[in-house]
Amino acid sequence: MKFKLPRSIAMLTAVCLAAFGLGNGARGQDGVQLAASVDGPIELDPLLQAAERARIAAVDRARPSAVSVFVPGGGGGGSGVLISPEGYALTNFHVTSPAGTFMRCGLSDGRVYDAVLVGLDPVGDLAMIQLLGRDDFPYATLADSRQARAGDWCMVIGNPFLLATNLQPTVTWGILSGVGRYQYPSGTLLEYADCLQTDASINPGNSGGPIYNDQGELLGIVGRCSFEKRGRVNVGVGYAISINQAKNFLGYLRSGRIVDHATLGATVTTDPDGGVVVSNILESSDAYRRGLRYNAQILEIDGRPVMTANDVQNVLGTFPSGWRVNVAFRNQGVTTRVPVRLMSVHRQDELLAKMASALPPPPPVPDQPDDEDNGEGEGEKQDDDQDAEQGGDEKPKRPDLKRQRLPPGHGAAKPAIPEAVADLIVQRRGFANYHFNQVEQDRFIRSLRSQFPANQFAETDQSKTTAWTITGKTGDAEVKLSVADDQYAILVGETAMQATRRSELFDAVDTDSIAGILPALDAWRTMLKLGPEKFGEAYYQGTMPLGGQRPLRDCLVGLYGEMEVRWLSHPETGLVECIEVVADRDSDPAEVWIRREGDDISGLELRYGTDVSLDVSISDWTQTESAPQ
Repeated sequence: MKFKLPRSIAMLTAVCLAAFGLGNGARGQDGVQLAASVDGPIELDPLLQAAERARIAAVDRARPSAVSVFVPGGGGGGSGVLISPEGYALTNFHVTSPAGTFMRCGLSDGRVYDAVLVGLDPVGDLAMIQLLGRDDFPYATLADSRQARAGDWCMVIGNPFLLATNLQPTVTWGILSGVGRYQYPSGTLLEYADCLQTDASINPGNSGGPIYNDQGELLGIVGRCSFEKRGRVNVGVGYAISINQAKNFLGYLRSGRIVDHATLGATVTTDPDGGVVVSNILESSDAYRRGLRYNAQILEIDGRPVMTANDVQNVLGTFPSGWRVNVAFRNQGVTTRVPVRLMSVHRQDELLAKMASALPPPPPVPDQPDDEDNGEGEGEKQDDDQDAEQGGDEKPKRPDLKRQRLPPGHGAAKPAIPEAVADLIVQRRGFANYHFNQVEQDRFIRSLRSQFPANQFAETDQSKTTAWTITGKTGDAEVKLSVADDQYAILVGETAMQATRRSELFDAVDTDSIAGILPALDAWRTMLKLGPEKFGEAYYQGTMPLGGQRPLRDCLVGLYGEMEVRWLSHPETGLVECIEVVADRDSDPAEVWIRREGDDISGLELRYGTDVSLDVSISDWTQTESAPQ
């Protein structure tokens, strides 16, 4: 099949091809004159035909996942991209902030969908929303942005200047002009780390939208752009948050929380002789506990070599707070590679205050006639744009947003929140939308109760007082562990310890005692019995490495007296692999690692930092309705 071009485009193409010595006509000095005299369609070189078809196919693959975001009440908007068939989508924090908790979103299929806010990363300028109304949304394939290189072809699809009033997004094509760029917050909350730079045209309204590679795979989320100082004119330098950074935050965003970024707890400088060295370090940091000291040279973070202070910040800026990643450093000639728990950049109150100050001013709200003036009762008007087909010669329709209002705190008018959206919004301090955290908590407890030991004791009346007795060996010594309400005991060989108060268990963890295994077991037993709602304050934190290793594990957090307990479970099996008990944030938590053989638990290992304090091979695990004597 021959690839044909219209005459006007064919002549221009022939001129360009001839100028570069390409095409089927004469070469050299006569090329331009010959090309200009072409009377009909020309044939392109098969390689050019294949490249053009591949580009068109990539655009066709990518376009359906691009989202046009509109703020209810006409207060602005931007772009986004779908990443799951359930309608979860990524966009920018600065796109969702004027909208508040809900918005309207259009896809290239011509339909408009209600959407609800899920989670926020105000430091990294990311937000997750969920489009509602179906469970088979078209979604993007996530690329590996670490493989991207300057010079690679790319495309940006979105809603510049909110022009997608007919819901057909704009496509711009270009190259990646840089990778691994870092931009300091410069007095703002937003920090762009390890981001992509492109010359593909980006303008106001593209924010939050996708940047794809030439295969139509998602490389990142468009964020900042450089403009000519005298006007909002693109100068060919735009930036995107890498999709690999977004992957690190997906679990945190699904938690419905307002999340923070990570810091090492140390400052670094670039050594004039090469390398990056520690210039200051907090003694309360985990990095210090793992042996990092002043003037030590940092070699790698999470497997990525670092040569400058900029490299260090570029890597750290892509992690959520609380992660544990492997750090390699050299101190006094000794090289150490160890997992390090990262600290938060901000205290929670500080983060919330900075986020509030970063919100834009309330957008103007045009006067709208009351529903009574239209002769329409609340909910009587049908949203024709939801299923309307766009096209033909008709004037493009703007999504029907006029009956929407801005959410409280973003304008004088009250929003008309659709019922389907209102049911998915739960306000709670520190959360963008607590509803989604409740969903993840429910998923966690269902999984926890379906696995050993809970599934072995399904017929036990959970309303009654229950106790666990675990027997086994550590080396040649017999081990017996007992936990019940206000009764905790451990026997290892001839060594016995007992407690009747959780405060005593706190001291066990704080002093790195082998009895630190008891609060982990009792919190586990209590969580199974009561569930997250009755356990005390509990929340789903997101996903993180276990011991610095991937895949990312699900993490649920619960307050157990004065201690904090974290359950980490495998993302595919749902099996709990580790329970951490934190007594003092300035010291190592008690980590109980769980070994399994099939569905049964075969061993428990207690660690503080990188040291193993107790390793128990289990022979029996029983549950009774009263504490054992």
